Amino acid sequence: MSDNYQKPNEEQSQRQFRDRPPKKIDISVVIPLYNEEQSLMPLSLSIRDALDRMNTTYEVIFVDDGSTDNSLKILREIHRKNRRYKYISFRRNYGKSAALSVGFQNAVGRIVVTMDADLQDDPNEIPRMIEKLESGYDLVNGWKRKRHDPISKTIPSKLFNYTTSLMTGIKLRDFNSGLKAYRREVIQDIKVVGEMHRFLPVLAHWAGYKVAEIPVTHHPRKYGKTKFGINRFWHGFLDLLTVLFTTRYSKRPLHFFGVLGMTTFLAGIAIDLELTIEWLMGKTAISNRPLFTVGILLIIVGVQFVSIGLIGEMITRTRAAEDYVIKEKVFN
Repeated sequence: MSDNYQKPNEEQSQRQFRDRPPKKIDISVVIPLYNEEQSLMPLSLSIRDALDRMNTTYEVIFVDDGSTDNSLKILREIHRKNRRYKYISFRRNYGKSAALSVGFQNAVGRIVVTMDADLQDDPNEIPRMIEKLESGYDLVNGWKRKRHDPISKTIPSKLFNYTTSLMTGIKLRDFNSGLKAYRREVIQDIKVVGEMHRFLPVLAHWAGYKVAEIPVTHHPRKYGKTKFGINRFWHGFLDLLTVLFTTRYSKRPLHFFGVLGMTTFLAGIAIDLELTIEWLMGKTAISNRPLFTVGILLIIVGVQFVSIGLIGEMITRTRAAEDYVIKEKVFN
């Protein structure tokens, strides 16, 4: 594919993804990358060795997310040597979620494996992950039990993983792992939008798919430097709130805003009621108690939250019917 590739619009991409006649490929490996010129050739050789030993049909799809180094040139060379290796190149950097989304749309394998391009993920783990997948799961997440990353990444990552597991109810220890294995139907049903790639196990779990996690080998970075800074984790927490709201409460917004509203409303009522009783008993003067104003403010904010929830409910009732994930359908 030429370097003039343009990102397709979502409707066109989904149509091409759904309508393409399936090829007899068991495994598709999707690898998003950005400025990884030194890692690409050894990575391609390592993947080839790992998958050739499995005696299966496979394809490898590199998605170049607008690299500014020689990554695209090396991808052309890899493809010239082995046509199993394919590539897509964006004109500019769109982000990892966009790269994964387009990679998924073009993958034809029965099983889709994702991994990072920096040589920290080990291709020799792919057979183990697929074996776990075939034992009755729909998505297998790689857990980097022993991480070879600086403490500036490991500590925030542990905090993020703990918070995400607590808030979503899915017991995984490494949501940020790039090494994952999916059944094809999972990537067809779960949309990768915004920066939600790290929450794909959460979305799959909430859609009814079975998710598992196994420990995997993690190597030190050999070349270049990480593309993610501390801002990644702040963005991750904001994305977590987005996932929680848009999935769990998109059809019942009053359950979200109502809880907030009633909590603040009742807190305001309790504060003002106590001060009013003290005033009636002559123990205090309300005029010199700022807490009374705080109570009134909480009551007003509570009413506003409930009102927002009611408006959201009215909007959801007027929307067109949405698509739902169907496990089985029998008409005869």
